[in-house]
This record gives sequence, C-alpha cells and structure tokens, in this order.
Amino acid sequence: MREQIEIWLVGNTGLRNPNRIQEGFSIFAASSFVGNLHGRENEIGFMNLLNTRGIIQNENGKDASGSHARKWRLMFAKNGFIYPQVKKKDGQQNELGKLDDITPFGRAFLRADTYPAVQECYLRAMSVEQFPMPDGKSCFSPLRWLLAIMLELEKRTGSSELSRIEFALWGHTTNPGYDLTGVVDHILDLRNRRAKASAKRTFDKKEIARRGENYNKKADNFLDYGDMNMRYLRISGVLQRKGRGLMIVPSKHILAEKLAKATASSIPVMEQYKMLCNGALLPIDSMDVAKYLLNDLMKQMKERNIVFDVSDLPLTTPMEINIARQRLENILAQTDEINYANNQCNQWKEIADYMSLLIKGGGKIIYDEDNAIEVPKDETPAYLEWILWRAALAIDHLTNKPYEMRGFRLDSDFMPVSTAGGGKGDLYCEFDDFTILIEVTMSSSSRQEAMEGEPVRRHVSDAVLKYDKPVYGLFIAVKIDTNTAETFRQGIWYAKGDVKQRLDIVPLTLAQFQMYFVSMFRMKQSKPEKLRELILKCESRRDILEAPAWKEYIAAIVNEKAERMVKVSNRYS
Repeated sequence: MREQIEIWLVGNTGLRNPNRIQEGFSIFAASSFVGNLHGRENEIGFMNLLNTRGIIQNENGKDASGSHARKWRLMFAKNGFIYPQVKKKDGQQNELGKLDDITPFGRAFLRADTYPAVQECYLRAMSVEQFPMPDGKSCFSPLRWLLAIMLELEKRTGSSELSRIEFALWGHTTNPGYDLTGVVDHILDLRNRRAKASAKRTFDKKEIARRGENYNKKADNFLDYGDMNMRYLRISGVLQRKGRGLMIVPSKHILAEKLAKATASSIPVMEQYKMLCNGALLPIDSMDVAKYLLNDLMKQMKERNIVFDVSDLPLTTPMEINIARQRLENILAQTDEINYANNQCNQWKEIADYMSLLIKGGGKIIYDEDNAIEVPKDETPAYLEWILWRAALAIDHLTNKPYEMRGFRLDSDFMPVSTAGGGKGDLYCEFDDFTILIEVTMSSSSRQEAMEGEPVRRHVSDAVLKYDKPVYGLFIAVKIDTNTAETFRQGIWYAKGDVKQRLDIVPLTLAQFQMYFVSMFRMKQSKPEKLRELILKCESRRDILEAPAWKEYIAAIVNEKAERMVKVSNRYS
C-alpha cells in the first residue's frame, strides 16, 4: 500500500463550521447573486454581503479577491444546494441546471426549520457518491466509506469508536479502493502500539511523519483537515463525538449499516449530480427500513425507561413513520440533555477554561493528546451564550428544563450551533423564589449600548410581567462600555400602557463572573442565592454613583464577595 496518499475533504478549511452554512445560504437565496456567483465582481459582492450581515469577518478588508465567497460557493455546490459547474467530460451544464441557481434540494434545505431536519439534508448530500476514485472510473461517498470502517472496527472490537489520530492516518486518507480489512488492521495496529507508548504526543508525531512519506503536502494537514472533516461528518446525524474522535450514534446504528453497504459507484457523475440536486434517496425512504428504525428506537427507549407515545400519529407511509421517529428522537435528545445538565456541576473547571478562551477572543486549550477544548474566533458569540448556559446548569436548582432555558440550538454533542434568535432573552434561569435573565454579548465598543441597551431592558421587562416572582437581569460581556452601564444603572423602561418599571439589571465583565463562579465552586457554595446576593449588593449604590464609579464599585464587590467565600470556607473547613 505505497501509492500516493490523498486526503479527501467533505468540508472546507475556510468554512470550518457546517452549522453556519444554512444562515449564509438564506442570505444568498434572498440576494441578487442567485445564478450569478461566478466572476470576480460577483464573488467580491457576495463576500461583502456576508461580511455586512455578520456571517464572516473580513477584518480590515484583508480578502480583496473574494476567496471567502468561493469557499461558500464550493460548499453550496458540494451539498447540492446550488447547481455545480459541470465539466465538459461529464456533460452539458443545461442537462443539470443553470450554474449557481438554487436547486430543488436547496429549497428543501431552506425549509429545514429544526436541527434534525438540517442534519437529514446533510445526510442526503453526503450519501451521494460524488468524490472521484483514484482510478477515475467511479466515485465514492466518504461518509459511507467511513461508516464501513467503523462497523468493521465494531465487529472486531465491540465498539465503533475511531480516535482522532486513527481518523487522521487511516480514515480520510483512504477510500474504497483500499482493502477494508487491511485498513482496520492498520488502525488496530496503531491503537495497540499507541496504548503502549509512554509519550503519546511524540508517538503521534512519528506516526504522522511515517504516513506522510507518501503525502506530498504539509504533514499538519493530517490533523488539521481531520478535525474539519470530522466536524462535517458529524452534522450528518449518524456520527457523534467520542473524545476527540468519532463513534456511530446508537439510535442510528441500523441506518449506518444500510448506508455502509454501498461505498462506491460507477454511475456517471452527471447522474450523481442529478440525485444530489434533487435530494438523494435514503434507506429511511423505504417502508421496511423506516419501520425497522422506528421499532429499533422504541426498543432502545423502553430499555432506558423513557416514556413516549406515538399512538396519535398515522404510520401508513415512510414519511409518516419518519415523522413519528423524529418525535421520539426529540424526546431522546431532551432526555440526554437533562443528563448532560445534571453533570455540569462536575464540569465547572472546564466551563471556567472556556470563559478564559472567550476573554482572549478564542483559542484552544489542550489538556492531553486525547482531550482539548476550543473556541473558534469567528464563533465566539455562540460559545458565550453556550458557556453561560452551562454555568447556570452547573449552579443547578433550576425549576425549568435545560432546553427551556436557552434560545440557541445545540448539535447532538451539546455544542453550540448558533446564537439565539431575536425577540427574547438569551437565558432564562428559573429558580424557586426568583428568575435571573442572563443576556450576553461579545460587543465591547461604544456601539454596545446601542445594540444591547434597548433589547435587554425590553426582555427583562417582559420577564417581569411574565413571572409571578422577582426577576433580575445579569448582563455579561468581555468588556462593559460605560454608556451601557449608565443605561442599566437607571434601568427605566415603560411597559404597555406607559407603566413605568425600574428594572434590576447588573452589568458584569466575563472575567468578573468567572471569578465569582470559580469561587462558588472552589468553596462549595454554588447555589443561586449567591448570584442573587451579588446582584442585590451591586445594585445597592446605583442611585448614588455615576456610571464610572458604579462599574468600579461592582468590581470591588465581586472581589470582596469572592474573597469572603474563601474566608468562610476556611473557617468551617
């Protein structure tokens, strides 16, 4: 097996998060660039549109060529949302559809209004064999091929788990032209030798260098492209995280088996494109498989003692059966989210580490070769909402469900997909005697007050009217602009009928919240009453201090209360 290695790419390193594609595609669909996304002028125009709408950050106009737009166009086309460019050897463009125009499948993708529906669109796209094989005579699906590898691993070891280094060296570097059992032999050999190695990082570097002898590009690509490829593969909904690697989602195991039965195809590329652009068929579109999957899921839920009921739904067509299955998958996801929430009190150190990364504007912390956390620089707003949600779950004693607290979407690994939509607050933390509405922003400029002052007060006002108990607002940002502090210091809002309200909203920097959060857990005093105490103490002098002095007072109070918790804990320890 000495042929030149090629790494396949299901994603794009310039668009690392597939969860952002739908938002960008929605902007494209409403623009003048539909059917006009080629050519330098159009590429720059679409790139500027994405930048203006906050989808990308073209800092200081660094990209003047429109390369951002070309990367987005590539992903639109690869997933069948727009008609791709047909090569002359494969046929005529008019046989498929107008270049860059939205396809029927693209319209379906725009209508996908739940995360499972979005996942199914990607699954359909990734199931199509459109990646050329080395022989140039056929094409393969990376997803189908990887599932075949993982199922063979499971057959031989009892687990479908594939680690990060195993994927990097023997996952995205192989294709159905390789012998499946031989690939799995190499993975198991790598796994056994690595288990015996005392220095895992050194071992990995040597293995990458050895495999890289047959690769004519940067050795860094093995892991760098691997992380990106795994992220795209997970959005299919069939795979989920396992450490820094992958495993097959238990409830999708039967589907994985069906998909892995065919990994390559000699059907002409033009026919593959037609399937892609019209929405490829999946095993779940057949009556037998749809029924099998539903029954298998019901069996799994009964084994876990999860209550469900689909007796009110018709089950006479594959579509109806799949709707019933999606209802159960939603119940299963909510159950898993509750279990995830219950474990957050044990994850407070990791939560604090994520806050440190957000304070720096993004980055990565590597704990060891198999464990790391990362905040992508262009996804900091979503991660800020997510980590404050996790912090509230860790403090615990909530009376509402974890999925009722948040307005943002999660993927199947409980990672953030996007920020919450407009119209309501970011996080609603309901406790027995009071509610805390947490609002967050990564904005730190003088525009902060203009962007946040009105909506935050409106959201807190709405919550005051909704809840029959005290409501407190906690506004958290990396940096608090003084004008924002002044708006919340006054806290005035006129509700419907010109009813004047004095709202309780305290602005904290993320570093201040992090200090207090860590102190609560280190001193075993993590309870919501401690947050309310902090809010009330910070508010106590807002009427006699100007905004700059109030900010200083808040900082002093956070320090004082954090230190007092330490003293109290030491006294009784």
